[in-house]
Amino acid sequence: MAVIHHTTLTPSKVELLASWLPSRPWYRAGPAEPELVKAGGFRLDDPQGEVGIEFLVVTDTSGNRPTGYLVPLTYRGAPLDGVESALVGTMEHGVLGKRWAYDGCHDPVMVGQLAALIEGRVQAQDQNISDVPDREVTTSYTGAGPLPTDFTAGDDHDGTLLTTPQGTTLHLHRVLQPAPDGPLTPARGATGHVTGCWQLPDGTRARGVLAVLHAGPRT
Repeated sequence: MAVIHHTTLTPSKVELLASWLPSRPWYRAGPAEPELVKAGGFRLDDPQGEVGIEFLVVTDTSGNRPTGYLVPLTYRGAPLDGVESALVGTMEHGVLGKRWAYDGCHDPVMVGQLAALIEGRVQAQDQNISDVPDREVTTSYTGAGPLPTDFTAGDDHDGTLLTTPQGTTLHLHRVLQPAPDGPLTPARGATGHVTGCWQLPDGTRARGVLAVLHAGPRT
């Protein structure tokens, strides 16, 4: 179980993302600096207790209309070899010291735990309170057998696509779209998905799909 420390972060996560988001191909606002507020999210536990895993939702109000972004982050006590391009930045944690923050889609620990979440083997945890499940995060999985975890991540205008050599794909919706009222229906042909909630600028709660899984062909 991850222990959440209520302490200082310098720079803050929102400040760190303000300089990183505009470099992403899925960022939708213009050249002005993002105006970000934290809007929600959840955490996953690292079984080894070494890596912090957070799915952070931020809302940017700098564009013509507010836009919510899903940003999975991992926090490490030392640099992660081989994924230097996925480094979002470093922060000074009031308890843990220097922390390296990575785009979690390129961190094998996060990818493995996200697969476990979709399969139903682990449960999403509250973003701000230790050892409290987040009941607003729901998953489905209709595939057969365990998911592969040898994903490679790539960004485009539509979000982040993780793929395996076997053809399994996991699409993370970086730009969040609130779903209409009523039950969420999975994407056509999907074998799994993750849904979650976040807060809109007017204070209401939105719900939408965060990630969609399509299994590769059986061999």
